[in-house]
Amino acid sequence: MTRKGPSGIKIGRLAERTGVHYETVRYYQRLGLMPTPERDYGTVRRYGEDAVSRLRFIKRAQALGFSLEEIKLLLDLSVGEHCAETRTFAEGKKRLVEKKISDLRRIQSALGRLIRACEKGKKGRGCPIIESLSGNAGRENA
Repeated sequence: MTRKGPSGIKIGRLAERTGVHYETVRYYQRLGLMPTPERDYGTVRRYGEDAVSRLRFIKRAQALGFSLEEIKLLLDLSVGEHCAETRTFAEGKKRLVEKKISDLRRIQSALGRLIRACEKGKKGRGCPIIESLSGNAGRENA
């Protein structure tokens, strides 16, 4: 008679398959992002393919810039028919990303101007970058 072992994988194997640390899985469980599987007394917890899929979902959402709190909302929306709500949520996230890109372009431009001013600066007259950051740019010494 052959005895069939418990189905599913242990947390270490789940972590390996999804590219996360096993402590991250536990952290996600504490946050409510991942369910904690039941276990019989004296046995270890076993995870199914649904846990693998869920962890991969979380990692892909993080790669798109969603916070863990936002991912929890997305996971809640994934149950049932909430496509319109999910789309609205994603559109808001996209607008936020566009604003961040715009802000980063302004920063890039300002840094470029400061670097060019530094390249044109005269020796012994101070650093235009430091002066600008100190709020002294353009002031004449009396």
